[in-house]
Amino acid sequence: MTMLLRTPPPPPDCFSCASTRVSYGFRGEQQHSFFASVHNNNNRRKRSPTFARCTASLIMTPDSFEVGRLLGSYGFINITSYSGLQSGLELESSGDMGRLRVQDVGEGNVKIRLYDGRIVQGPRKGTPVIFKVYPGQQVGGVEADMMAANELNAHSFLQSSSKPICQNLQILLGGFETRTGEQWLAFRNHGKYSAADYAKVTSEKMSKNRALGEQAYWNPFEKEQSIKRRRYFVIKLLHGALCGLAHMHDHDRLHQSLGPTSVVLNTMAEREAPYLVPRLRDLAFSVDIRYSDLEESSGKLSEGLWRRASTAGAFTPMEKRAFGIADDIYEAGLLFAYLAFIPFSEAGIMDSLSLQRLIENTFQLDLEATREYCLADDRLLEAVKFLDLGDGAGWELLQAMLDPDFRKRPIAEAVVKHRFMTGAVL
Repeated sequence: MTMLLRTPPPPPDCFSCASTRVSYGFRGEQQHSFFASVHNNNNRRKRSPTFARCTASLIMTPDSFEVGRLLGSYGFINITSYSGLQSGLELESSGDMGRLRVQDVGEGNVKIRLYDGRIVQGPRKGTPVIFKVYPGQQVGGVEADMMAANELNAHSFLQSSSKPICQNLQILLGGFETRTGEQWLAFRNHGKYSAADYAKVTSEKMSKNRALGEQAYWNPFEKEQSIKRRRYFVIKLLHGALCGLAHMHDHDRLHQSLGPTSVVLNTMAEREAPYLVPRLRDLAFSVDIRYSDLEESSGKLSEGLWRRASTAGAFTPMEKRAFGIADDIYEAGLLFAYLAFIPFSEAGIMDSLSLQRLIENTFQLDLEATREYCLADDRLLEAVKFLDLGDGAGWELLQAMLDPDFRKRPIAEAVVKHRFMTGAVL
């Protein structure tokens, strides 16, 4: 399980507006070695003709792109070890093997940069793109190359399906390698903001409005309408993200890096919620869960997942697949909790790590106890009210997604159809 930490981008006036053609630094002889990973994937199995057509349609010539300004950067946090619950909280029966284990995390070495740009040649000329840049081996080590190749492979596989491409997944258009060994992946630019950006801006707005008091809203009904718009926006954001995850699971892929920065938005304006389309990105740790893959030795990037699966008592391919899907659902549950609290609280009251500690460590995934605690804090009242919608439908769903026993968690499709996610509670 991997989370993302994002370094905020510099203010717009700090950007360099000069666009740069990326033909400099291209290392043609190594471009093939990087993108060939899509086709051979350790030479374990043949690809379908549809997959071959998809990868052939990707733009892999650097002269076809133009690079714009730096948008920001972010790094990965990886789980480094897995231990039992703290002394005094150990689960006694063997039937509890699938329950929660304490996770020690450490920041990885791979730092990702984001740039905007566009395609300047071919039939897609003028198409805006977002470049995701993985450092070369000298900076990011072998892991960076593995992550870039895995992300390329995951997107190519998902886009090769005969079914329509899911609108809730970011679309890969191509990529290339530079002379310094950096891997540049080009995605269609559907928005520069993430769910984390939205939550940060919204919580800051909450703080500002609280400081202004009654002056914040000239219309006495505006505050109520503002909260209603926020609830609708957040539910639509979550619904879209879970639709993307359900699509991945339906196509035998885990995300394994789902968090607030992994959901890109085409708008952050709550009044534009009807036009909001959330899209999942960051598939560097995506895992293939086809049974043919599960029966073979796993790659380095998925070692942690299968180590957790073994600890939880999942050993057969069917059990490992079920555990992997449930692991994604747990991450989605933490994303749900984040978006239920941060946008409805003032800045600095709660962050992702403190919220996760509150739920996992303080209350041991008991959401009823968590609600009672939050209800006593006026600063968290709007978040509680949000999850209380539909006679507690939000708490009900969150408890199911964060169930300590992975076998009891719902699948993504069931989450999408839950009355809270469909907006029936509004």
